[in-house]
Amino acid sequence: MYGSWWYRNIVEPGKLPLLLALVAFVVTFVLTRVITRMIRAGKGPFRNVTPGGVHVHHVVPGIVLMVVGGFAVIAGGNQGFGSGFAAVLFGAGTGLVLDEFALVLHMSDVYWTREGTKSVEIVLITMALAALLLAGFSPFGVDGLTSSELHDRLNVTFTVALNLLFSLVALVKGKARMAVLGILVPFVALFGAVRLARPASPWARRFYRRRPRARARSRKRAYRHDRRWARLRQRATDLVGGAPTR
Repeated sequence: MYGSWWYRNIVEPGKLPLLLALVAFVVTFVLTRVITRMIRAGKGPFRNVTPGGVHVHHVVPGIVLMVVGGFAVIAGGNQGFGSGFAAVLFGAGTGLVLDEFALVLHMSDVYWTREGTKSVEIVLITMALAALLLAGFSPFGVDGLTSSELHDRLNVTFTVALNLLFSLVALVKGKARMAVLGILVPFVALFGAVRLARPASPWARRFYRRRPRARARSRKRAYRHDRRWARLRQRATDLVGGAPTR
C-alpha cells in the first residue's frame, strides 16, 4: 500500500529529485543554524573559517554546491542516482545561500542583526513553496486540468497571465509574501491584489497621493496588522534563527 503510494505520487510524476532537494535544503538550514548558534555561544568544536584573516561565509560553499548541483541536474535529466545526488547538492547549497540571504541583500555582515532575520523569512517562504510544488500545485495555479483543457491553450494562457497580474499587483502594493505564495495559490494573490496597499508601497505613493482617506485607512490597517502579527512573526524567526544582537 505504502509502496504503491510512493511510486504513484513521488516516483512516477518525477518528484523524487524535488523531495530530495527539499529535505537537503531543510536539513542543511537546520544544521547551519545550530552550528552558527554554537559558534556564537562559544560552545562546541566549531569556529569561523578565516584563512588569511578573511571570514569565509557559508554562502560561498553554498554557491559552489548550487552551481554544481544545478548544472548536474540539467545535464543528467530527472531520473537515476545522479539526478538524485545532484538534487541533494542543489538543495544543500540553496540552504547555505538563503541562510545568508540578508548578508547578500545588504552587502554587509548583518547575520545576527534585526535585518538578518529576513534570511529566516526567505527560508520559510522557500520551504512553503517547495512543499506546495511537491504536493501537486502547479505554477500560477494551473492545476488539475483535463486533457481537453490542456489543449485549450488560450484558456491556460489567460489563467497564467491573470494570476501573474494579481501577484504583480500584490507585490506593488507592498505584500511580497502574498505575491510569492500567490504564484502557486491563485486566491492568495487575488486577496493581496484587492486589499488596501501598504502605506510605504509604490502603489500607495502613486494612487493614494490625492486620496487622504485612503492613505489614512492604509496607515491604520498597516498599524493594526503589524501590532497583531509583527511581534509574533519576530518571535517565530528568533526561535528558528536565534535572537539578534541589535
